[in-house]
Order: sequence, then C-alpha cells, then structure tokens
Amino acid sequence: MSLKVGAHVSIAGGVDNAVENQVEVGGNCGQIFTHSPQVWQDPNIGDEEAERFREGTARELEGPWVIHTSYLVNLCTPKEGLREKSLDSMQKEVDAADKLGIPYVNVHLGAHTGAGVEGGLDNAASVIDDIDVPDGVTILIESDAGAGTKLGGEFEHLAGIIDRTETDIDVCIDTAHAFAAGYDLSTPEAVDQTIGEFDDVVGLEHLEYVHLNDSKHACGTNKDEHAHIGEGLIGEAGMERFLNHPDLADVPLALETPTEDGKSFAWNIDRVRELRAD
Repeated sequence: MSLKVGAHVSIAGGVDNAVENQVEVGGNCGQIFTHSPQVWQDPNIGDEEAERFREGTARELEGPWVIHTSYLVNLCTPKEGLREKSLDSMQKEVDAADKLGIPYVNVHLGAHTGAGVEGGLDNAASVIDDIDVPDGVTILIESDAGAGTKLGGEFEHLAGIIDRTETDIDVCIDTAHAFAAGYDLSTPEAVDQTIGEFDDVVGLEHLEYVHLNDSKHACGTNKDEHAHIGEGLIGEAGMERFLNHPDLADVPLALETPTEDGKSFAWNIDRVRELRAD
C-alpha cells in the first residue's frame, strides 16, 4: 500500500480550503478542526462548501480525513452540565463528518476528575452510546499522555472503553502521547514490544489512525509536547521502525508537529517519506 501521510491543516476561509492546504504541504490525507477547538462552537459548514470539500478531496487526495473534536469535550466527566455539552458537541461533529464525507471523528476521553478510572470509562461509554453516529462515520478514541486524571494513557483504558460501548468505536494512537505515557518507542525493539502490547490489550484491528509526532520529553514523563519527526526523544531509529512496522503499513498518519526552527509540516512529511522504506 502507498504511504498515507498528511498534517493537521487549517480551514480558514472555508473547510474546502483544507484540501489545497494539504496539497501544499505534500500530504495525501490529514486532519482538521471544524471550528476553534478552544470554545464551544458549532461547525458552520454550508452545502456548497461541503460539496467543494468532497470534490476536492476526491480529486486531489487519497484520504482519509479525520476531524479532531473540541478540546473542551470531556467524555469522562461526572458533571452533568459538561456531559451534556460534550454530547451535543460530539453529535454536531459526527454530523459534520457525514456532511463532508469524512469517515473518522477523533476525541480524547478526557479527565475523570474524581470519578475514578472505572467510573470515568463508564461515563464516557454512556456519552458515546447516546450519540447518533451516522453510517460511514466512526468515533476514534485518542491515546493520551496520561497527566492528572486524564484517561487514555494506558492501553487498558482504550480496551476498556471499547468493551463498554455498544457503539462500534476504534482508536487513534498518538506516538508522542504514548511515549509520554510510558510506552517506549525510541528503539526498534521498543517499538516492536509496544506494538505487540497494543495488539494484546486493544487489538490492532481497532487502530484506524495514527497521530505521528516525536516528543520533546522523556518516556513516562506524562508531558505532552511534540517535536519534529526523528528529532525528539523518540528519535530517528524509533520513528524509522514505527514507519516500517509491517502491522502499521496501511494505517494513515496525521502529523501535529510544531512549526519552528525553520521546519514546517512540509519538512516533517518529507522526513516521514525518507524514513519509510517503500
């Protein structure tokens, strides 16, 4: 299979602009927000805009796209008001995905804030099962760096939410988050061990997308700060093995790497292609 790699690109001026933005950085798939992720806001996507997005994607990209939900969404919360806001936001995101022909909506589990791991997972499952997910759209639970009471830092959390939901859901692994949460990816041997553990606990059949990011912080620090591909503490050897692991060859990759040191998404996408053997 050909390498599917892209970046998280802007929709400024209209969601259809994301297609050209992706092409400009050399991507053939990728990720968007449908609105500012820092606020409670509804996606505002017109019919013609959505049609241009779908047509541009079919013409210019291999796909798939993924929508990243608002950072304010907290599926694990025990607070009823926040639960209802999170549910409403999630419903609008999956509906937007359906309108745009996007197959995935990516979300963090959030923080249990005192409900405990089991209580938090139960809360998250109840929200997910209250969402009317359109046919052709799948919710992806993203792995987390594991700070504080945030869930998703352990593979067991990802398996736990899959087991609890009646809704068919899958997973997005963020390499920087997994590394920060204590899953070593810095050597070929460590990558093989971590991927094997993920398969044992969650199942590779549930891995539908990867956020490919290097890490500015050491393994197990629970600190989430992304670095350029091969230049962080995961490093070139770990990234090269991850990109060439036979079980991951067909999984699409979205980069959320920084724009700094004169290096942009385009530089990082080129770096991924250099490290990939095919």
